[in-house]
Amino acid sequence: MNENIIIKGLNQNNAKNLSLSIPKNKIVVFTGLSGSGKSTIVFDTIAAESQRQMNETYSSWARTRLPKFEKPNVEFIDNLSPSVIIDQNRLGGNARSTVGTISDMYSLLRLLYSRIGSPSIGPSSLFSFNNPNGMCENCFGIGRTFDFDVYKVIDENKSLSEGMLNLPAFHPGNYYYKVYTSEGWFDEKKKFKDYSEEEVNLLLYGSKTKNGERISKKIEGIKNQFQRLVLMKSEQEQTDATLKKISKFVTQCECPVCKGKRLNERALSVKVNGYTISEMCEMEFSKLVTVLKEIDDPRARAITDSLIISLTRMIEIGLPYLFMNRETETLSGGEAQRVKLVRYMGSNLTGMTYIFDEPSVGMHPRDVYRMANLLKRLRDKGNTVLVVEHDKDIISIADHIVDIGPKAGKFGGEVTFEGTYEELLQSNTLTGMALRNKIRIKDKVRIPTDFYSIRNANVHNLKNVSVDIPKNVLTVVTGVAGSGKSSLIRDVFAKEYKDDVVLVDQTSVTATNRSTICTFLGFFDEIRKEFSKCSKKDSSLFSFNSKGACPKCNGRGYIVTELIFMDPVTTTCEYCNGNRYSEETMHHKYMGKTIVDVLNMSVKEALLFFKENKKISKHLSALNEVGLDYISLGQPLSTLSGGERQRVKLAKDLYSSGNIYILDEPTTGLHKSDIQKLMVLFERIVDRGNTVVVIEHNTDVMKLADYIIDVGPDGGSKGGEIVFYGTPLELLNSDTITGEYLRKDYCG
Repeated sequence: MNENIIIKGLNQNNAKNLSLSIPKNKIVVFTGLSGSGKSTIVFDTIAAESQRQMNETYSSWARTRLPKFEKPNVEFIDNLSPSVIIDQNRLGGNARSTVGTISDMYSLLRLLYSRIGSPSIGPSSLFSFNNPNGMCENCFGIGRTFDFDVYKVIDENKSLSEGMLNLPAFHPGNYYYKVYTSEGWFDEKKKFKDYSEEEVNLLLYGSKTKNGERISKKIEGIKNQFQRLVLMKSEQEQTDATLKKISKFVTQCECPVCKGKRLNERALSVKVNGYTISEMCEMEFSKLVTVLKEIDDPRARAITDSLIISLTRMIEIGLPYLFMNRETETLSGGEAQRVKLVRYMGSNLTGMTYIFDEPSVGMHPRDVYRMANLLKRLRDKGNTVLVVEHDKDIISIADHIVDIGPKAGKFGGEVTFEGTYEELLQSNTLTGMALRNKIRIKDKVRIPTDFYSIRNANVHNLKNVSVDIPKNVLTVVTGVAGSGKSSLIRDVFAKEYKDDVVLVDQTSVTATNRSTICTFLGFFDEIRKEFSKCSKKDSSLFSFNSKGACPKCNGRGYIVTELIFMDPVTTTCEYCNGNRYSEETMHHKYMGKTIVDVLNMSVKEALLFFKENKKISKHLSALNEVGLDYISLGQPLSTLSGGERQRVKLAKDLYSSGNIYILDEPTTGLHKSDIQKLMVLFERIVDRGNTVVVIEHNTDVMKLADYIIDVGPDGGSKGGEIVFYGTPLELLNSDTITGEYLRKDYCG
């Protein structure tokens, strides 16, 4: 039997007729620059084709309900196994989705309380905050309430006809404006400051009567209406734009009835061994295991055993500080990946292919060994483990390494090395050289003369923390996962100085085939304006999302043929040859180039082409500074790697008006050689008179900082304190966990 996955003639994305023989039942790590083509091989080819062929084994009826995977652009692929994908995509859900619900542990806990809880109140559904019978009636099971400060949308010096209400639907002439004025409820010309108390109450809270007459019509009142139409919707139903708009008028607070516990009084009256279900859901996993082990009721043994097994796996994978009530949308990409991974840790399946996307993300160097041991266990059970990774501690455990390069984008897509870790260290690839290169600790650090103060911070696990953040220097905030780094910087510091802060976090970039780097950064409008001026045509003619779109493919550049239960077939649009634009648009040029020529330019080429246009060149310079000079302007965001998207976000905010830059794990998805370039960029930002604060685990980033703040000493309830404050050289000689691993990296 052939023990290798065979790939021949792969031309997907930037892969250049690539052929590979990947050993099975081994740990195989794929390395290379961000955007070199690693994910193309592992996710877009091996994972997609494995799942596509698995789906073909199901009935036609089942296949209509399964996700569709298009056949990758490869001549030959053979010897695949069923695959399990553990990626970095954040867990879906809204305020109702918690670690307990997403992992199914809360279902078991509800069952426990329905079986042995005292007093007994009935089935497990009565303990669900997503069930009307169990949820708090005041907050509907969310644990917090939203209040609409109606006076923030009212200009008391204006009348309704003058735009008194700063709500779009109430602007003069719009729907609700007509509703509120057509029946004579209010005088359109009367200013709000002149309203009587009765008129104010009518406008805000509504009434079932009009002028005392008994009529069937009623007016709802803008506060009640806003509550019903906006605040009562789940967060999942709200768009980012809507949430941003309403945040100006809405305050959020703990539900006064359930005190944030989500459940009604009846559910909260039930106890097991002296604890309510809400109290158990607030316990860190390390403590909850101990509490569950003390339950000796034989009726609950099977339930508690299952819970303890799941919780132990969470602890083993480095998440002892999490608790069931933690909302999934607050988890980092690395935490989400590990929560997803837990469900596979107890699997007895063999002959599978497990595919990981940077499993070390979000892990402190101390905890990376946990992930390494898990990968080894999966392999030793008889599985193939494919890993896309930049961390040397994960790369070093590989049985086989495939390095993709030599660079990124159109300069990548080739196999530059195959072999063992020891052989990689001797190679002349960018990865080999970067792994050999030991970054020295910064010796000439900036000396701060002023500070931003944080006093008595108690958010989440922070223990009355007071600390000074140095101004106009590069500060790295570090500590083990769950120590309180993000709570300190994002939840306290960033909010306290919000008017000056530029936050680049791990939230995903909205990436579709219609979004490109120039649409995301907002300079595509300027490019279209230049074409419009030159051609005397409307600028919409130069948008593939508007008048300029190819009429056959509607600006997509390809035609998708849906085949019901079969996989879709995508073909390049023959009418526009994949360039997305109509024939009319292609007749117009700017400086001798069509709009398609411009979108095909790399950032480096476009910088030269638009050097006289400051509005465009400013954004191109930002992309160039973050190391994305090779990306073409029209490349869809959906085709960018995770590391590339992270840098696109940074480029968007590089020249923002704020002077405090906060970056949450900016090295996510970055090759070791790119990290030094990123640090050079941060140095330049500081040199411009700004303050840069980086939340990071990467030891190379720590070495190049001016100051380091280490939060700990451990995670969860054992964290929340400042355990070190000083220079990288001083951290090297400290006795903190981070100091220990910095010494190992520096001296090892």
